[in-house]
Amino acid sequence: MSGLSIENISMRFDLPNGKSVQALKNVSLHLNEGELLSVLGPSGCGKTTLLNIVAGFLAPTEGRVVMNGHAVTGPDAERGMVFQQGALFEWMNVRENVSFGPRMRGQRERTWGSHVDHLLDVTGLRDFKDKAIFELSGGMQQRVALARCLANDPDVILMDEPLGALDALTREKMQGLVLKLWKETGKTIILITHSVEEALLLGERLLVMAPRPGRIHKEYRLPFAEMGVGGDLRRVKKADGYASTREEILAMIWDMEEEIMGRVEQVQ
Repeated sequence: MSGLSIENISMRFDLPNGKSVQALKNVSLHLNEGELLSVLGPSGCGKTTLLNIVAGFLAPTEGRVVMNGHAVTGPDAERGMVFQQGALFEWMNVRENVSFGPRMRGQRERTWGSHVDHLLDVTGLRDFKDKAIFELSGGMQQRVALARCLANDPDVILMDEPLGALDALTREKMQGLVLKLWKETGKTIILITHSVEEALLLGERLLVMAPRPGRIHKEYRLPFAEMGVGGDLRRVKKADGYASTREEILAMIWDMEEEIMGRVEQVQ
């Protein structure tokens, strides 16, 4: 089967004191090629843990991840990650960072050069290709991280709150860029975010996860990502159903946070 399947994933972390934390419980999901999924939930619901399992950084306690018919057993170039911070190489310039993957695979520049230059164009980085990383703003650094991920031509792009540290205007521009690249490349994307608005704008599918043990609480299929491709994201926020869905999800997550706080008070 093509696409990405998360099959009955559970994750338990054993602690030094003999206790354990059940981070995820029986999470199952299938993503077809080219789908864009955003994932929301209160802190501690296992969003990043799930992403790290899909990336191959963690082995689940139970269940498995299947990518295009084969089980995921570790990191692989077919799954690219964009982190909260760019995790860029400070001693390399922009173009060297973006071309890092192809160069590490031993490819010559005549093979990857035009593709990398195209990515620099579409991410607005061509005029900055010779700049050092420390000379770039946070938003520009995240553009480099996204272009570097795409240069490896992964089937799936995993994004762990990549826009969370950006100012509002830069974040909106980057949201538009993510939608543009999603549509142009046809990549499957999983985006973790704490922002309900961002999840609505960037997820044609949206998952709300419940708190520990992390599990899928509700799934939405939404029109806003398609509406936002090449369009005005502020206008999308005025579309029918956007505000009511936002309020529904906010209330849902607020109730979960109240439940979590109640548990903490009981323990104390």
